[in-house]
Amino acid sequence: MDKTLIVTNDFPPRPGGIQAFLHNMALRLDPDRVVVYASTWKRGAEGAAATAAFDAEQPFTVVRDRTTMLLPTPRVTRRAVELLRTHGCSSVWFGAAAPLGLMGPALREAGARRLVATTHGHEAGWAQLPASRQLLRRIGEGTDTLTYLGEYTRSRIAAALTPAAAGRMVQLPPGVDEKTFHPDSGGDAVRARLGLTERPVVVCVSRLVPRKGQDTLILAMPAILPEHPDAVLLIVGGGPYEDDLRGLAARTGVADSVRFTGAVPWSELPAHYGAGDVFAMPCRTRRGGLDVEGLGIVYLEASATGLPVVAGDSGGAPDAVLDGETGWVVRGGEPGDAAERINALLGDPELRRRMGERGRAWVEEKWRWDLLAERLRALL
Repeated sequence: MDKTLIVTNDFPPRPGGIQAFLHNMALRLDPDRVVVYASTWKRGAEGAAATAAFDAEQPFTVVRDRTTMLLPTPRVTRRAVELLRTHGCSSVWFGAAAPLGLMGPALREAGARRLVATTHGHEAGWAQLPASRQLLRRIGEGTDTLTYLGEYTRSRIAAALTPAAAGRMVQLPPGVDEKTFHPDSGGDAVRARLGLTERPVVVCVSRLVPRKGQDTLILAMPAILPEHPDAVLLIVGGGPYEDDLRGLAARTGVADSVRFTGAVPWSELPAHYGAGDVFAMPCRTRRGGLDVEGLGIVYLEASATGLPVVAGDSGGAPDAVLDGETGWVVRGGEPGDAAERINALLGDPELRRRMGERGRAWVEEKWRWDLLAERLRALL
């Protein structure tokens, strides 16, 4: 692999799925051949201390820009060029193609031989709007490879590119650490702490935002409780939608059957997955297709933990489920559909076991970080 400059806004300690994706990939590359140029997480003494502590623990060099949001401005482009030359990098990986990939031609002129830009869900939204579609086309022409998460995002992004750029696209989804997410991850201890040991648990692990579908699960509970009176919905994660969700649970009359954990440290997430009998996140597409699920790594983490999954049909979420084998895909925003599948799973331990085992095997076959990191190394 050529020495690589990673240019990204999405890097820990800033939380999020893309951030975890990039960090996990970077950790699996040769640390002597990686330099990260990233934005600052947040201003202020607390944010600066957290960022400095994180950066000091990394096995590779991390350079932080003073801004909290890197954009392809002349100043940021000059800094990226300077880092490329100072550190002797000959390849560049843009952690998110839009908009940072617009710096590609300048970095090529400065000596970069390989330019790889990774797309996520938001680039599929860019492909739908005339102005941003043109910018995406420029990014495709200015880089060697655009990577994509799954078929949903590939088809929409490819439509905005030239045929040549579309033909150079390569799949590079996030992976799952199958040694961290596994059936014996500590779920019993979480159940005991929350007083859920003898109860059927439907768990949802995600940020609390409208697209994810926690509200659909709450609205599904009145159809689940008659068949499974002791069932509880365990909502794991924090986010701006929490107050709305708590209010919805109260108005729906199911507050006693819904538990909110708030934000949970990453190290405790595997055990929280393991606390469930079923994983469900019936995500939906919003804002005319601009707010869409890129893939849904949580489904794969749940599968690695041995749980059957109930996924929504937003964007690339179905790419993370073998429908009918590792779980089911339901219409996002339809409580009745979610309730039907959840009831079937809660009522059939053998079905849960079979789907959970198939999901675990699928993760080991296709979604391991080491397999995907090797693909990235080849691209770079």
